[in-house]
Formats: sequence, C-alpha cells, structure tokens
Amino acid sequence: MTVDLLWRNVPCDFELPDNEVQVWRAMLDRPLSRVQILHQTLSEDEQQRAARFYFDHDRQHYIVARGLLRALLGHYLKVEPAQLRFTYNAYGKPRLVGQPDQPSLSFNLSHSGGFVLYAFARNRTVGIDVEQMRTNLDYEQMAEHVFSPYERQEFCRLAAEQKPDGFFNAWTRKEAYIKARGLGLALPLDQFDVSLHPDQPARLLKTHSEPLAAEQWSLCALTMGSGYKAALVVEGHAWQLRCWQWPDELSLGI
Repeated sequence: MTVDLLWRNVPCDFELPDNEVQVWRAMLDRPLSRVQILHQTLSEDEQQRAARFYFDHDRQHYIVARGLLRALLGHYLKVEPAQLRFTYNAYGKPRLVGQPDQPSLSFNLSHSGGFVLYAFARNRTVGIDVEQMRTNLDYEQMAEHVFSPYERQEFCRLAAEQKPDGFFNAWTRKEAYIKARGLGLALPLDQFDVSLHPDQPARLLKTHSEPLAAEQWSLCALTMGSGYKAALVVEGHAWQLRCWQWPDELSLGI
C-alpha cells in the first residue's frame, strides 16, 4: 500500500479509482442553516433518529455526519443524496441498497468530539475509527477489560506519559478492525492483537481464531492533531491512500 497522510484540499473533479482508498475529515460544527439543508437529504428513519437526541448539539452533529455521508456517496455514485437507501447487517453495519452497475462501493464512518471521518473504497472493505482522547479514563482498568493478553503486556511496559497515546492507539485500531469485519462485538476485542507503542508502526499483528486473517488486512494510523487518535483498516494491500479535508463551505451541490 502507498500511504499519504497529508489532509489535502479536494479538487472539484475528484473520483475514486479502483486502487485507491479515500478518507475524508470534516468538522461537525456547522451553521444552523447548513444543518437544515443536510437534514432535508436524510431519510425518514434518519430524521426520526435525529429527533430522539435530547441535546441540540448531539442532534446537529448526527445530522451533519449523516448528511455529509450522503453528499459524498451521492457524488461517487452520481445520484442525488436524498435518493440513497441503506440497509444494515445484524451488527449494525450499513451498506447501500441498489447500487448502480459499477464496482461495489464500500464505506465506513466514525465521529468523536468535533470531527467526523469517512473511508471509501471500491471492491474492498474498509473500517475507520476516530476517538477524542479523554483524560478522565482509568486506562489500566479499561485495558484489562478490552485488550488482549499481548496488548495488556505491551501496555504495562509503557512509561506513564506514553499510556494515553498507547491506549488510544490500540482502541482506535481495534475498533477500526471490528468495523471493517462488520461483526461488532461478536468479534471479541481480546481475540486479536494490534500494535500500540507510540514509536511503532500501526499493524494488525495476530488474529487468534483466524490465523490467516491478519495477512489479509492493512492497518494504518491517521494523523489528526492534538487530542485525537484515528485508524483505518482496509482489506488487502495493493492500494493507495488519499486524505481529503472537507472545505469550510459545503460543496457537492448542497
């Protein structure tokens, strides 16, 4: 794989070649007028879900995250965002219903704090995760519950100042992998190993129940800036990564 971790301004005529994985980063805080425009592109069930959020802040972030997903998918597929329909597997992973006759489009999204990330690829599965690095967590206790024995051992070896980075390195990488697999927690978090040391590359090291699976997936860390960690998991290895920054002003026809 070829990885370019710079967040670039997107060209007006961007496309998604078969050998590329494209990741988008966007801010969730948008003017209310823009939120209302995005709300109009959502399906009835998405609008109903948005209405169930108690806090306006959370409701607006959900609308923006789903609305931008529709805008991007609509651009890639050359259809109106409001026309897109989703179905979900038993573990909640979405996929498109009735894609046009073109290479299958895989996507995944994650949001935390003020950011949302999207991953897109053709003919290969992707998973993505972003986490705001909260400081009010008991890292050691959480590691005991969600890390594999190997990861717990590596985590314990970290210096105290390295543990926040190490914890969120592992957490985002593990979340991105189970999202790519589409199995939710039916794939136990302690049944596979990822690298977590701040000075080591991101890697899926071992899958205990499926010994060959680790060789079938690529994992990379994404650069997010202070206070955030993010990871991307992609099926296969022969691909290139491009990272796009959503512009401050909404585009793509909305």
